[in-house]
Formats: sequence, C-alpha cells, structure tokens
Amino acid sequence: MNQTQVTYLVFGSVLLIAVIFDLGLLSKKGSSMTVKKALLQTLFWVVLAMAFFGFLWFEKGQKSAIEYLSAYLMEWSLSIDNIFVFILIFSFFSVKEKYYPRVLMIGILIAILLRILFITVGIALVAQFHWLLYIFGAILVYTGISMFAAKKSEEAKLDDNKVYKLLKRILPLTTDDAGGKLTIVKDGKKMYTAIFVVIVLLATTDVVFAIDSIPAVFGITQDKIVIYTSNIFAVLGLRSLFFLLRGAVNKFGYLQQGIAIVLIFIGLKMIAEIFKIVLPVYVSLLVILVCISAAILYSVKNPKEHA
Repeated sequence: MNQTQVTYLVFGSVLLIAVIFDLGLLSKKGSSMTVKKALLQTLFWVVLAMAFFGFLWFEKGQKSAIEYLSAYLMEWSLSIDNIFVFILIFSFFSVKEKYYPRVLMIGILIAILLRILFITVGIALVAQFHWLLYIFGAILVYTGISMFAAKKSEEAKLDDNKVYKLLKRILPLTTDDAGGKLTIVKDGKKMYTAIFVVIVLLATTDVVFAIDSIPAVFGITQDKIVIYTSNIFAVLGLRSLFFLLRGAVNKFGYLQQGIAIVLIFIGLKMIAEIFKIVLPVYVSLLVILVCISAAILYSVKNPKEHA
C-alpha cells in the first residue's frame, strides 16, 4: 500500500467514525441544538481537521500540510457566507427549528457528494488542460472585485432562485412540512414538501459557492488528497457552525471584503504563473490568515447596521 492509499484510508476511516460519533452521540434524535452543543460540535470538527493536518505533515511533509491548512481556512471562511444564505432559506420556507439538524445534515451530505463530483471533474480537466488554471485565476479576480463592491441587499431573492423555479415547474410542491417528511400524498397525488425543497436548495446553494471556492483551492494546490479533504472537512463543520453563528452572522459584516481580497490574491497568483512567478505556499496561508482575521476584527469593532 503506497503513501497516497494510506492517506485516503486514514481519511475515510476517520471521517466514517466521526460522522457516526456526531450523529450518534452529539446529535441524538429529538434533542435540541443548544449554543453549547453547537460549540462542542464545531470544536470537534475543527480539532479533527487539525489532527488530519498533523497527520499530513507526518505522512506527506510540510508543503502538503500547509496547502491543506490554507485550503481548509479558505473553505471555512467561505462557509460563513453559506450560513447567511441558509438562514434566508429556512426563514423563507418557515421551517420549524426542530427540523433544522436533520435537514442540514441531509443537505450537507448531498452537497459533499456533489462537491466530490465537481472536484473530480475539475481535477481531470486541469490535468488535461493546464491553461484552465489561468482562466480560473481571471474568474477569481473578477469574482473578488465584484464581491468586494457588492452589498448584502443586492443578493437575489429566493423567489428568483433558478433551482426553486425549476422544482416548481417539474414537481408538484406543497408548502406543508408534513411533520418533517419529504413527500406526502394529497388526494391520491404525491406531493413534495417544503422540507424536500429546502434540502435541495441547501445542497445546490453550497455547490454555487463551490464554483468560487474550488477554483480558489486549485490556486493553492493541485494535490488531489488536499483538495478533497480540505473541502469535506470544511463542509462537514457547516451544520454546527450554522447553529453557533446564526444569531451573530450579521456581525461579520466586513468578512465578505476580507474573502474578496483573498480571492483576488489567489487569482493573481494563478495568473502570475504564466510569467513563471511562483510564490511559496506559506505566503498564501499568511495572506488568508491576515485578511480573514482582520476582516473579522474590523467587523466586530465597526458593526454594520442591518435592517
């Protein structure tokens, strides 16, 4: 068994045990998700991600470990914007709070499968057409500039969401949550509930965010195991992060600008490779840490007014 196979085996085993532990012990059915429990679960996933960072350092060396940490921090910070949209989705469909944990878990697991597919296709394309990285870089620079200037009020309403419109067109939907069920039968006709729609929107929303974040990870590394593991660990921590931050997510008003600067930097870094300019991996890590930390601190000290 070679080094890569060992790494995948360890990651898969740890992930399986962690998900079972999370679902079986930390998230017992019927129990409410308190802030304390959300904090414990968030710490659980962060500690697990950092333990894997240590394993990568030991198994594959410093470079791979720092690439993994940089990619993980990038995905983790982008998760906060994910949470803002998740809150809008739950509010729009008036989902009862007791269904939040189950709906989030199903939506996130589907999102992980979609991300794995997305990453696999991306890796195959980059391996075949390396010049795609330069296009990814240009897209990131454009996205970063747009994100820096954008306001929260400019976000599209869920009524205009293309996935939601498609679901309404092809499926018989009902606004009833049906006691948490995904489908019900009304007048002999199968109907899809609001819970089903929310799960689909959570998963597809995450994929939309991945369109920005995954190319950004390619700007940090092209190591398959680093790309897969950093993404999966970050997304798995989304559920507990949602419960921990949902009441305070608007306090990170300037995080969007911090993330935008990081995206612009990574995009320029990717484009610079055309001119044979290659920055050390620790520079990316330092830029991510400084920008995200500064944005969070500035947000806390200078809170924006939100309607």
